[in-house]
Amino acid sequence: MQNSLLFLSTVLIWGSTWIAITWQVGSVPVLVSVFYRFASAAVILLLVLSALRRLPLPGWRDQPFILAQALCLFSFNFICFYNAAAYLPSGLVSVIFSLATLYNAVNARLFFGERITARTVLAALLGVAGLLLLFGHDVLVRVDGDTLKGIAFGALGTLFFSLGNMASRRNSAAGVAPLTANAWGMTYGAAVLLGLIGLTGTPLVAPPDGRYLAALLYLSVIGSVVGFTTYLMLVSRIGSSRAAYTTVLFPVVALSLSTLFEGYHWDMAALAGLALTLLGNLVIFWRTSPRER
Repeated sequence: MQNSLLFLSTVLIWGSTWIAITWQVGSVPVLVSVFYRFASAAVILLLVLSALRRLPLPGWRDQPFILAQALCLFSFNFICFYNAAAYLPSGLVSVIFSLATLYNAVNARLFFGERITARTVLAALLGVAGLLLLFGHDVLVRVDGDTLKGIAFGALGTLFFSLGNMASRRNSAAGVAPLTANAWGMTYGAAVLLGLIGLTGTPLVAPPDGRYLAALLYLSVIGSVVGFTTYLMLVSRIGSSRAAYTTVLFPVVALSLSTLFEGYHWDMAALAGLALTLLGNLVIFWRTSPRER
């Protein structure tokens, strides 16, 4: 029951964050928006856990992996996703992100020695076919540069997210609780983002309006503090590959909101592309046969 609640919470929260990210793209530089998000989330987590006396400092041998989690889950990946949202409807960015299931399967092989099965290869082919139907006209026919940039940013952000999953999986196995890893990870991530802002000379632009502030509040508290905690609790309880199944349902929530708020228009190719991408993710979770174990 607890796993089901964690799963449902993650799907609804992260499926709805993509539209909020779009509302932050514009007058405030991406680096600053991502910094505001994770600095706010870090302060909230640090204060709450300190008040509860549940904020241990991870040991020195855990620190490099906390930093890796920070870079991949709380800074670099979202720099990519915010840039992707400047070129693509938020729902389509979530479709690219849903391929995290495939990234996780490959990275679990590289870092933990898990076998890549024929199902993974089939899932990859279905996922690529789905993306070609969704983006093929813009990429292959019109050669839309903005679409290509959006896809590249989305794919790179998803790679960072998957690498962060591997770091989180290692941290959980080493006994670092998800809340502890998140609190320090978001703190380190915010510090890295602030350093990048200084190094690049990016201006610290104040939030311009109420919608931006509402999106920031939602992304900081619900999307980051609550969402990452429920997701990483799932990773620690059922593993990174099975937890990534939540990403199968993100596009359904995100594209529904994109249709309502961004005027995303559906056609048969888009529907078929979404169906193939989701099917590719579902294939990953078919019951394994004894031969595949």
